[in-house]
Amino acid sequence: MKKSLPYLLILFFILFNFQSLAQKAENLILFTTDGLRWQEVFGGIDTMIASDKQFTRDKSGLLEKYFDPDINIRRKKLMPFFWSKIATEGVVLGNRWKGNYMDVENNYWFSYPGYNEMLTGYADSLVNSNDKNPNQNITVLEYLNTQKGFQGRVAAFSTWDVIPYIINTSRNQIPVNSGIELFVDNPGATQLLLNDIQSLAPKGHAERHDFLTYFQAREYLKIKQPKVLYISLDDTDGLAHAGQYDDYLEAAHAFDNYLKNLWELCQSLPQYQNKTAFLLTTDHGRGDKTKSEWTSHGIRIKGASQIWAAALGPGIAEIGEATSGQNMFQSQIAATAAAALGIDFKKNNTIPQKTIAPKLQIFH
Repeated sequence: MKKSLPYLLILFFILFNFQSLAQKAENLILFTTDGLRWQEVFGGIDTMIASDKQFTRDKSGLLEKYFDPDINIRRKKLMPFFWSKIATEGVVLGNRWKGNYMDVENNYWFSYPGYNEMLTGYADSLVNSNDKNPNQNITVLEYLNTQKGFQGRVAAFSTWDVIPYIINTSRNQIPVNSGIELFVDNPGATQLLLNDIQSLAPKGHAERHDFLTYFQAREYLKIKQPKVLYISLDDTDGLAHAGQYDDYLEAAHAFDNYLKNLWELCQSLPQYQNKTAFLLTTDHGRGDKTKSEWTSHGIRIKGASQIWAAALGPGIAEIGEATSGQNMFQSQIAATAAAALGIDFKKNNTIPQKTIAPKLQIFH
């Protein structure tokens, strides 16, 4: 017996909406590593920098570990999960060598303006320092924290101690564990151990090391199961400023290890398995015009506006490494983060005087 047209239309409507719902992520992990150059992401080790004794302690060991004449193998040695998983099942943006361009829109090319642009959806000329001033702009994290089903289920962990001010926790009460803060919100045994390690281990720099930020964030995810988690790492920037190229590469490699570890953890937990989108990027680029400028960024450093991004998970199109297309901007990250959860940040944002940049075209 032939199906009637109304029946077929209803069936099509149900299937279409089921597919749309199936493609939407229920959880989001935004993961950034400060000042990681697109040149290393897409090209792996830079042999000119690695060969400079000013920046590298053990050239031969570094080249043995990370160099290959084939650029595809070389970059995979540095970031194996990124290139074996994300680049094959998700999307990777910003390879300027292949005609795919991503930049910051703010005029400053350093951290606070970059994180503000990334999280609010627009560049703000008034955000022009790294001072610990509470951000007057509303981030996508703050907005998501007001949405049904997300209230009280947004959190952040950061190595850099300015991130709580950028998110403006004093206004929105989003929990952010940052800098040298110990975890004190009813800590479990693992969190207490991490507190001890942070307190007693040798201090490498002003903030804690990224591994402590990562493991505290991972433990929080296992216990609290937030729907939106922002993890902000900083070692790549700090080590670059110090001119330690070998350690900078190790920090980039560690970032890739954290991605793999967290992705596999999410696939083992019912709350997150096949329901979680990962969105990755950085706050600014670094110099490349002369190899000595790789340590620096800011408006005077050519190339410091150049960044990259990547995404993986439900609803993310399997584009792979983008090789052409229109220019993209850091300001698009905020709307993209919301869109991964099926939320229109641009439409619903309550700051009419600001124009939220549109989401990146990376979805099914």
